[in-house]
Amino acid sequence: MAHYLVTGAAGFIGARTSEMLIAQGNTVTGVDNLNNMYDVRMKEYRLKRLQTMPGFTFHKVDVANKDAVFSTLDGKFDGLINLAAWAGVRTSVENPWVFVESTILGTVNMLELCRRNGIPKFILASTSSIYGANPPYPTPETASSSEPLQPYAASKKGAEAMAHAYHHLHGVDVTVVRFFTVYGPAGRPDLAIFRFVQWISEGRPVHVYGDGEQSRGFTYIDDIGRGIIAALKPLGYEIINIGGHEVITINNLIKLTEEIVGKKANVQYGPPNLADMFMNWADVSKAKQLLGWEPQVSLREGVKKLVDWYAAERSWASGILTP
Repeated sequence: MAHYLVTGAAGFIGARTSEMLIAQGNTVTGVDNLNNMYDVRMKEYRLKRLQTMPGFTFHKVDVANKDAVFSTLDGKFDGLINLAAWAGVRTSVENPWVFVESTILGTVNMLELCRRNGIPKFILASTSSIYGANPPYPTPETASSSEPLQPYAASKKGAEAMAHAYHHLHGVDVTVVRFFTVYGPAGRPDLAIFRFVQWISEGRPVHVYGDGEQSRGFTYIDDIGRGIIAALKPLGYEIINIGGHEVITINNLIKLTEEIVGKKANVQYGPPNLADMFMNWADVSKAKQLLGWEPQVSLREGVKKLVDWYAAERSWASGILTP
């Protein structure tokens, strides 16, 4: 049994990873500031589930608040999984400052916690957005990450660089996991699949940026959680793509969601957003080589799980804000 610190524990990936760690017999101390980046009711739902599990302890702490971090989280952990950060490429254009605080300053505070307390392993969540406009497809970790298209990706690049500095100076064992597009039950309501499921189920207009021919590589949340847990082993300093293996256009994703929900979508197209990448598609061969990780859940199976969850939770999930 190991004891892990998970930041962003009420977030989509943080909550599911914490559940999976506890199911394996570990204990988890979860940290989250429950910010309003998206409808906080979703975070409260995930946290309530976690708090029913033996072995889970929660602290409401902002990782960017140095004093609160060091006074509250001063303990021994077998690993620190840093998933706390504001996310969203479009939001970062409107408010870049909060991304610098949560991602860069928050990462520094977590790395310093590792250094001070001798925490042997640090996992940093990063993003496929870091690869910019024209990477090779499928995109390997060696592709350039020096031309981010928006402050969100730029803040992740800064966090990766800081993690490398702590590895070099202080010997912190770091694995950077670059997530592509993650989906599943209780997912982020600002991302496409959750919005499509809600909008189609409720007969609302389905808003699409651009012509819908942009594509994304999707990976189910449980596959992401397995990748994070596999990455807890000692690796020195590595950057590893997790997810993004099953690519589909937005138009075809809408068709798939229509089919599974059993209703037609009222699609309304708008102008493209300059902050968005046109495509992402991960080369995950390194994850297979170093972690023994391969995705297990197909896109159709995963969307069905999300639709079933939404139907079961529709009484409140239908009211979740999906901007």
